[in-house]
Amino acid sequence: MRDKVTLVLMTLAMMSCSREGMRSDRDLDFEYGRNIPHDMIVLGDRLENPYTTENMTKALNSLYPTKADRIDVKTTNLYVRFLPKDDVEYEMLKEMTPFLMDHPLDYDIVVEGDWYHDPEVPEGNVTWQYAVVPRDFVFPDISHEMIDECFIAENDPGTRADGIDWEAVEKESYRLTGNSDMLKPETKAEKASPSGRITIVDEDYCEGKPLGVSGVTVSCNSFVKFAHATTDRDGYYEMDKTFSSDPRYRIVFRNEKGFSIGLNLVLVPASVSTLGKSSPEGVDMTVTKDSDEKLFRRCVVNNAAYDYISRCSPEDLDISLPPSDLRIWLFDAMSASSAVMMHHGAVVRSNIIEGFLGRFSSLLEFFLPDLTIGTKHIDNYKVLYSSTCHELAHASHFANVGTSYWDNYIRYILESFIATGGMTYGNGDGAFSGHCEIGEMWAYYLESKIFKERYGGGFPSFGTSYWFFPQIFRYLDDRGIETSEIFSVLEKDVTSLSGLKAALTTSFPEDRAVIEQIFSRY
Repeated sequence: MRDKVTLVLMTLAMMSCSREGMRSDRDLDFEYGRNIPHDMIVLGDRLENPYTTENMTKALNSLYPTKADRIDVKTTNLYVRFLPKDDVEYEMLKEMTPFLMDHPLDYDIVVEGDWYHDPEVPEGNVTWQYAVVPRDFVFPDISHEMIDECFIAENDPGTRADGIDWEAVEKESYRLTGNSDMLKPETKAEKASPSGRITIVDEDYCEGKPLGVSGVTVSCNSFVKFAHATTDRDGYYEMDKTFSSDPRYRIVFRNEKGFSIGLNLVLVPASVSTLGKSSPEGVDMTVTKDSDEKLFRRCVVNNAAYDYISRCSPEDLDISLPPSDLRIWLFDAMSASSAVMMHHGAVVRSNIIEGFLGRFSSLLEFFLPDLTIGTKHIDNYKVLYSSTCHELAHASHFANVGTSYWDNYIRYILESFIATGGMTYGNGDGAFSGHCEIGEMWAYYLESKIFKERYGGGFPSFGTSYWFFPQIFRYLDDRGIETSEIFSVLEKDVTSLSGLKAALTTSFPEDRAVIEQIFSRY
């Protein structure tokens, strides 16, 4: 499978400041997250699950022998595992279940990691997916196995006024099942739900003050008891459950803005950065360029995409949003980035791709990225931020022009790359070169504009060394034609410089003289 993935990647290679004075119960931790493992999880012994209905009933009887016969401990949740046969079934499960985990929840973890693949499942197939679902869950027609019936007190409204200290019952169940070493020492402090703040430092922005890692999911669990919350713009989160033991924390890069950053191994469309066990009070963490490289890059790309999508609003740039459910892949071994938009229907149908990959072409239909970001040797926030905004500018353009336009665009890129021996954009000759010309002018212009507005200084000259001219858009911008007005003419029938000029003069006749003057330079 990994050899196949390498072949796919080779093909793809061708083609504001945070709030001040906010509450934080703990100091931000600049050391936590320095050594985060990303390899496969190594499991140890299977443990007895303290949250089974049977074990929680025993714990209730142990603590409340005179009341137990009046309290009916009814199953609230089912601990199950699914074996999806393909990406379609996996996507179905993802929509139906609160959280899918690729490793069992009732095993000791000897070595932490970001992913797991069951040794009994053939490599290349989707591995077992573990979930905790409501007791009345309607199972889809997907292979599955029941593991345990469970009782989680917070999930039963009837426990709120029954006079039982369910936290004490939970702890007793840990003791009875041989898991007492996991319990936290008793304190007089009021029990708190996990909360905290996840931040990142951009040394060249906002005087290097920590910025929130925005819109990601922070998840934690102890056995089958889960809690999760989404970080706000400034990185703050707060969950709705309490824990008696140190839960395992993770950041899931599936953003509330409608994009996911992948991939873990291959078959997970949203990367997970495991943070290991920490306090039930929550995790505070500040990511810097000295932190784990993968975590740093995921957080930068996350924030770039979050900021970009936020800026597409009518009150700001007023341009088309990238398509929802956008898949962004990060590749540490590549320096090139691309906007192939495969998940949204582009490129996969291309005979060129199929001819190049042969029998491996079906892999593209399975993995389906939209944007690929090459991160090789990049440890600078603003460089990676800028590169991500460039590809997102392409995604907005794609939203305007559709898949047929994009297929021709990518076809030109691939054919030119091969014909010229590796020139990224060819030399401007050949069919569909105009698609590339317009697309790259737009992306380099918008990347430069966003970069200048964030980091100050002069207007960058990104892309001006190639055969196309993004500076045309810069000069239009300087002369009062707004970004949204420029973008409004980038429709599917604008496939050449002359076509662009005609569209601009038709849409903005009052600016005809300015448009004529600028285009006369090129």
